[in-house]
Amino acid sequence: MAHPETAGASLAAVPAAERLASLRQELARRGVDGFLVPRGDEHQGEYVPAAAERLAWLTGFKGSAGFACVLTAEAAIFVDGRYTLQVTQEVDARLFTPRHVTDEPLADWLDGRLKPGQRLAYDPWLHTEDQVRRLEQTVDKLGASLVALEGNPIDAVWSDRPAPPKAPIRPHDLALAGRSSAEKREEIGARLAKAGVAAAVITLPDSLAWLLNVRGGDVVHSPLPLSFGLLHADGGVEWFVDPDKLTPEVTAGLGNAVSIEPPARLGDALDRLGKSGAKVMADPATAAHWVFDRLRAAGAQVVKGDDPCLLPKACKNAAELDGSRRAHRRDGAALSRFLHWLATESEARSGASSDQGPLTELEAVARLAGFRAETGELRDLSFDTIAGSGPNGAIVHYRVNEATDRGLGRGELFLCDSGGQYPDGTTDVTRTIAVGAPSAEMRRRFTLVLKGHIMLARARFPKGTTGSQLDSLARYALWQEGLDYDHGTGHGVGSFLNVHEGPQRISKVPNTVALQPGMIVSNEPGYYKTGAYGIRIENLIAVVESPRREGEERDMLAFETLTLAPIDRRLIERELLSAEEIAWLDAYHARVLAEIAPQLDATAREWLTAATASLAA
Repeated sequence: MAHPETAGASLAAVPAAERLASLRQELARRGVDGFLVPRGDEHQGEYVPAAAERLAWLTGFKGSAGFACVLTAEAAIFVDGRYTLQVTQEVDARLFTPRHVTDEPLADWLDGRLKPGQRLAYDPWLHTEDQVRRLEQTVDKLGASLVALEGNPIDAVWSDRPAPPKAPIRPHDLALAGRSSAEKREEIGARLAKAGVAAAVITLPDSLAWLLNVRGGDVVHSPLPLSFGLLHADGGVEWFVDPDKLTPEVTAGLGNAVSIEPPARLGDALDRLGKSGAKVMADPATAAHWVFDRLRAAGAQVVKGDDPCLLPKACKNAAELDGSRRAHRRDGAALSRFLHWLATESEARSGASSDQGPLTELEAVARLAGFRAETGELRDLSFDTIAGSGPNGAIVHYRVNEATDRGLGRGELFLCDSGGQYPDGTTDVTRTIAVGAPSAEMRRRFTLVLKGHIMLARARFPKGTTGSQLDSLARYALWQEGLDYDHGTGHGVGSFLNVHEGPQRISKVPNTVALQPGMIVSNEPGYYKTGAYGIRIENLIAVVESPRREGEERDMLAFETLTLAPIDRRLIERELLSAEEIAWLDAYHARVLAEIAPQLDATAREWLTAATASLAA
């Protein structure tokens, strides 16, 4: 799971009520009655620079998804189930009413508040084409109008807004990428040509990073170069990027088929395509509404279609999968060192003779980062580590700070969700650890989550199956006892790219994208008891071919588990596991021991041997 930096300095400098009042004054000056504030930037991604943290600046909310709606007299903030607890802790409810985006949608809140004839404004760079069409339907039903603004009103009142990032862009080694940029561009260009499309607008930075075999650093925890691109049917690319970011190695490696233009010239390029009457593809789910408006105004034949890089990027090639396996072996050793340290340190600090007090969440976060850094290959964390002890573990996307930091108490659970960015792969792993003796309820519910994790890990399924069709496997054991979790079971993961990657996912939410060989997804069922504890077990898994067995009539797929780290045996109720589940866990732990132990010192090896001991024995 991944989350951005926030506009923290600005939050401290100006009280929330003043920030909201200044925005309302600016809206009145522009003659509109309300404004939508999404958590996103011009690229519509989860990962945004500090300069684009408008929602955080306005509300104080630091989560990775959500939006606010500000009217003249009232305002609300909308979040999903991951953030229902977090939003109440970070946002002043006297200023912004917290609402569940699904159970209490924007349309319901606006009904009776947005009056006929009033104008609700938005920034066309910060909403996709699909989002704007849905907003239009909502606003039209109320007799109001939806208005696109030129220039974001928050930018006009955010006096200490950070400057746009200018991190250097570097080449991504061909040995790690597995395919040259020219190969990728020509292949996708040929598909565009076959569809009669002259060019595709690429607005997702991770798509361009993958397509051009480059990596950047414009956003925290993900090696992205913020930029735009036009991929032409002949395989050529117009890359709209700040030239100051380009290193000589990148410039030399691009070749003549890639031209460099500053981002401000994107509009001119779209106008040129429009005036020629060209067919131009853009993704209505990811590209800004501004792109579609500009193309239509210029006379282009706009073709709505998925970003053509999404699917080939998601299906990792052999070099990328081998890199991911190396990264997970390296990361697994760092995590095992941490778990050994955690076990010994928490025990020592809880003794009567200790004068240090219990181990804290912040200490754990720092030490885990240190173990990863000691690998010598870490480029960044893949997201801010989630380290929640006791009740903090029930906050799905908890972020510890000085104010919330607490000790790991005896008889509590400690949930740690973390990952690293390495040149050869991106990791994301969650382990729930018992501190002292867990309760019977903790053990039972942990085992139910484990049963779901194992059922998904062991799944075989026909080609053409989507993640939404598999999601119930991970929830089944919990459902039998009237329990569930309010987040997806699995998200896609990039190759030294975004820790959250589409188009694949495993979720209750319907998804038409079939799982395909080479895709990497997470397997992370959970359970959260508000005010008490949280449980999540997360491994990354890769979709692989499964050989046909005698009598089978369908081509089948399965999962290869990539993550290598012990699962806390102290939390397992052995009697709740079937023989097949025990066999899977024992085989997994045997593999962890075989691949991780050689990387550890003698003391840590001894601990890992005990931590991975067979349940069947």
